[in-house]
Amino acid sequence: MDDDEAQPEQLVPRPDPGDLAAGIDCRESLSEVYRFLDGELTFERRQFVRLHLEGCRDCLEAYDFEAELRVVVSTSCKEKQLPPGLRERVADALRRLSGES
Repeated sequence: MDDDEAQPEQLVPRPDPGDLAAGIDCRESLSEVYRFLDGELTFERRQFVRLHLEGCRDCLEAYDFEAELRVVVSTSCKEKQLPPGLRERVADALRRLSGES
């Protein structure tokens, strides 16, 4: 096989999602949702978060919301200029949510 050919990801045996759902803290899982959506996690970390999402309804709902929000924002905000004050309002909301006020 040529080195230029893409190697498929190795398949990892899939444990019962319920077994891993308790192995990762919901806060930890949700903190990685953005990196998960952006494809910035390692293969192992993606598997771990994905399995947690499969076994934790609350985290899955939060993930679904964030994924849908990204679609809405990307399709709705086609303008090059942001409405006045939008960037500041979003930054303020994110600071409040993360407790950095």
